[in-house]
Amino acid sequence: MKNADLLHETYSALSANKARSGLTMLGIIIGIASVIAMTAIGQGAQNSVSSSIQSIGANLLMIMPGATRTFGGPSGARGAAKTLTLADADDIASEVSNVAGVTREVTAREQVVGTGTNTNTTITGVEPSYLTVRNVAVDEGNFISDQNVTDGDKVAVLGPTVRDTLFGVGSTDAVGQIIRINGAEYTVIGTTVAKGGSGFSNADDIIYVPYTTAQRYLTGDKYLSEIDVQAATSAESTQVQNDITTLLLSNHNITDPTKADFNVLNETSILATASSVTGTFTTLLAAVAGISLVVGGIGIMNMMLTTVTERTREIGLRKAIGAKKSDINKQFLMEAIMLTFIGGFIGVILGWLISFGVTYFGILQASVSISSIILAFCVSAGIGIIFGYYPARRAAQLNPIDALRYE
Repeated sequence: MKNADLLHETYSALSANKARSGLTMLGIIIGIASVIAMTAIGQGAQNSVSSSIQSIGANLLMIMPGATRTFGGPSGARGAAKTLTLADADDIASEVSNVAGVTREVTAREQVVGTGTNTNTTITGVEPSYLTVRNVAVDEGNFISDQNVTDGDKVAVLGPTVRDTLFGVGSTDAVGQIIRINGAEYTVIGTTVAKGGSGFSNADDIIYVPYTTAQRYLTGDKYLSEIDVQAATSAESTQVQNDITTLLLSNHNITDPTKADFNVLNETSILATASSVTGTFTTLLAAVAGISLVVGGIGIMNMMLTTVTERTREIGLRKAIGAKKSDINKQFLMEAIMLTFIGGFIGVILGWLISFGVTYFGILQASVSISSIILAFCVSAGIGIIFGYYPARRAAQLNPIDALRYE
């Protein structure tokens, strides 16, 4: 049988019962679309998490206080203790090698009042080196200066979310305005470029003040909430982390590392862990969606077996006039492959449209990859071969005499 004849026969067989063919393809369409969409959403989530972590700074190490401990009672949350001092930050800057930058942080959460509006947000006491270490860029005005830190000035730099809340979306006149934090007046000296984020992890929903001001008026003590260290290169992050741990254990007179009153978090490790988790999440989504592909394949097998039964006399007639087993086998196998191929093509388009819709409406930044599309087509063709082989083989094995007698 020529290829042109084979394609013509396949088209005629599938179009003879368009409703049944369409419903059979529906399972493949839904399966492929689900795999494409779920993979895109999972990949988008992975990219979003990775970019969010990387946006906080390059080669970053975050040193936080340990959990508070009470005699005979449970420990508090990590970072709740007051154990990090200015001396710790100075020693890290002067004694640890391969350090590109060190910055101090003092964090509090306060009610902030603007021009007729108010918001509850994070107040972070910082110094000028925070810009480089934490990858922050100034949009308008200026950032906290060394002189502001030395004098303990009541000045503030607003993240874009706080600026929009206090002075209106897209406001350009926030610099020079007065805001009240914990009842005290602060002059806005600048705003920062948006970094993105949501909820409590929103890097834009923040107000920066000098860390000395935060210690004096917000926390009321000389301790630091966090010390951020930028390693010279990513390859040296682990070495810097180990050196910092050794130094702080010595500074805090702790001989047992398991009883350390601080935690050193490595951005590289956090990124690797987050990527692993989101990668597993993506695989799980794709696997769940893939179940529908199996169901669609079973539907194709069921339809092809029914078709073989309905066309038994036709098969007998073809074999009686000289059709070979391979011709019958190719004909029915081609019908199954054509069903899955067309369904796969429509499914890829539908999956792409779903991914586009998720991104367009701001639900999540879905990312459709070429590899997932190629994989979808390969899986679609594979299902056609796997689930179409048995019905095609069964048709090819029919005895022509018995087939012609079939009622």
